[in-house]
Amino acid sequence: MSRARQPPLVTGISPNEGISWTKVTIRGENLGTGPTDLIGLTICGHNCLLTAEWMSASKIVCRVGQAKNDKGDIIVTTKSGGRGTSTVSFKLLKPEKIGILDQSAVWVDEMNYYDMRTDRNKGIPPLSLRPANPLGIEIDKGRFPQKDLEMLFPGMSADFTSENFSAAWYLIENHSTTSFDQLKMAIVNLKKQANKKNEGSLAYVKGGLSTFFEAQDALSAIHQKLEADGTEKVEGSMTQKLENVLNRASNTADTLFQEVLGRKDKADSTRNALNVLQRFKFLFNLPLNIERNIQKGDYDVVINDYEKAKSLFGKTEVQVFKKYYAEVETRIEALRELLLDKLLETPSTLHDQKRYIRYLSDLHAPGDPAWQCIGAQHQWILQLMHNCKESYVKEQKGTSLLHCSMLDLDSDVRPSPIGHLSQTASLKRGSSFQSGRSDAWRYKAPQQVVFVEKLTKLVVSQLPNFWKLWISYVNGSLFSETAEKSGQMEKSKKNARQRQNDFKKMIQEVMHSLEKLIRGALLPFSLKEGESRLYGGWEMKSELSGQWLTHVIQTVRLSSESLTALEIPNDMLQIIQDLILDLRVRCIIVTLQHTAEDIKRLAEKEDWVVDNEGLTSLPSHFEQCIVHSLQSLKTVLDCKPGEASVSFDLYSNFLLFLLSVDVSSPDLFGSIHEDSSLTSEQRVLIALSNCRYLERHTFLNIAEHFEKHGFQGVDKITQVSVESLKELDQRLFEMYIESKADPIVGSLEPGIYAGYFDWKDCLVPAGKYLSEKVKL
Repeated sequence: MSRARQPPLVTGISPNEGISWTKVTIRGENLGTGPTDLIGLTICGHNCLLTAEWMSASKIVCRVGQAKNDKGDIIVTTKSGGRGTSTVSFKLLKPEKIGILDQSAVWVDEMNYYDMRTDRNKGIPPLSLRPANPLGIEIDKGRFPQKDLEMLFPGMSADFTSENFSAAWYLIENHSTTSFDQLKMAIVNLKKQANKKNEGSLAYVKGGLSTFFEAQDALSAIHQKLEADGTEKVEGSMTQKLENVLNRASNTADTLFQEVLGRKDKADSTRNALNVLQRFKFLFNLPLNIERNIQKGDYDVVINDYEKAKSLFGKTEVQVFKKYYAEVETRIEALRELLLDKLLETPSTLHDQKRYIRYLSDLHAPGDPAWQCIGAQHQWILQLMHNCKESYVKEQKGTSLLHCSMLDLDSDVRPSPIGHLSQTASLKRGSSFQSGRSDAWRYKAPQQVVFVEKLTKLVVSQLPNFWKLWISYVNGSLFSETAEKSGQMEKSKKNARQRQNDFKKMIQEVMHSLEKLIRGALLPFSLKEGESRLYGGWEMKSELSGQWLTHVIQTVRLSSESLTALEIPNDMLQIIQDLILDLRVRCIIVTLQHTAEDIKRLAEKEDWVVDNEGLTSLPSHFEQCIVHSLQSLKTVLDCKPGEASVSFDLYSNFLLFLLSVDVSSPDLFGSIHEDSSLTSEQRVLIALSNCRYLERHTFLNIAEHFEKHGFQGVDKITQVSVESLKELDQRLFEMYIESKADPIVGSLEPGIYAGYFDWKDCLVPAGKYLSEKVKL
């Protein structure tokens, strides 16, 4: 039949070594269900059951006896579990004999000394007679909360040695589940203990009767001898001798024990000092611990220790404690300065900034560290932007680029500039503008374009953390639970509400600097007189082409989308939208100007090679120039969310001007004075053929492209272009007629004027020349 409980198992003993009669605490599992269940306890082979005191199923207290072995196991035997085992051992030390007058560095434990000669206890302090379990039954701690018991029994105590002892409290706390029969047994145990206490006191008196009677007999013998002598002299002499003996005995005793008593007083004072040091070692070691933890970076440990010391010794009146606490405050003040310097140090990650702000709030730092950090970060971003501009301006002027740590953003683990912008833009955007270029592209691109990419990358990489820091400051997530309880969080939220306008000005200042720096690099004419020195300084040798302006517009757009994804209010980003609009308008104007110049240079490409349709390649080149211009402006003309549309009237009017000027120019179709195998009349006829093709085909194709790109007023553009073309056709025809009529007129003119011929009297020529013109 198996036992209901597992065998006892000893897993620990404290202390694990000592001399005989050392008090030890045994811990383990299944150590019995009560004092009556414990039937055996051996340490190093010695039976210690007589001194054992069962505390719980996992704890027993006893004293080690005169064991046979120097080292052995601890074996517990119970009725319910039988003989147990041990995973630990106890080492028995041999005690050194210490005489009554010998000095010892070990404090001897005050224990009950049992005198075998007189069979009674000597020197037993009253408190040592107090039983640990006065009822003598198993203690079963209840689950009643301590606070509820204190409210139920105000001013009372469950300690049976206290003057305010409450029996009801003691029973509820220790015997709430004890049966009534066991409580009856407890009453019997109490009565037995009371009888033993009375018998112990009477036995103590009886034990001293023999000494009392011996003293009484000695005094009686002296008295009888004095009466027998009957003389005052003898009486006086004996009395004097007795006094002398007593004085000598007293002096001898004082001499013998004066040194011992002095050492005892010194030991008592030393022990009291050691107790104070041991009890308050936390405060005495705190300055050194703070210094060590600061060096290791364990700021959380420092803050917890400081809060504990402040709650215990913040209002103390003890001079020693005040001295050490003042030293603690000095170290904490140095820590506040160190953390504030680290907080305002740049560059720094958002995680570190939040961590330092929380530390400073827990240390009750003066001022508002979070707002100081926001201000420092704002100045850092502005400084970065201006340093970026200065470095690129110097590079453009021939000075080597300064790669200082503040601008060496390429050392960060980030993608290329355009790739970074495309990744940080809103997730809802489907941009296909990827960075597939090599680093050699930077050396081919103009300095202004590279600067804009660098500048936008800098703002997009720094501003998100700046914005998130402000959001954390507003919602109070920068502070710990300690700061929340102390009211610092509510104070911070109040400060944030009051400083909303100041932060808005910071964001606007960053956007203003970004916009002005880009204008200074690309649109210097748009800056005011006082702004050119601060935001300009570039050497504008030649204006950027429409291709590079388109690239810059795409870069600025991606930056704007990235900033919009941070949920920054649109009114703060409106200045960027205005910049994009100006860049788009400028890109359109520059592109059309370059297109006009390309059209003017088409005459240089005329080779006068006629195809089967009687045309040269010039009309095709003209159409390609116009179409290429439209295609290059497609990205610029498309409006992104939040952007204003470019006025098509401006573009249309410019095209009208472009076509009206260039199409009507004879030089567009080649100079008739060029050396060629063709005669001038043949070249004029070819030019007239090209004009007719432009009117019937090319302009219609261009109109379709205009409508495809969403332009309005295409009919007007076509009408003006055709009128200009007709004017050119008329001029070319007149040129051809003049070249054909010059020989005839030269031969007829002398005779005509001889007979007073007047052209007004002649009919208008018709027939042959007009039919040739129609055929053309």
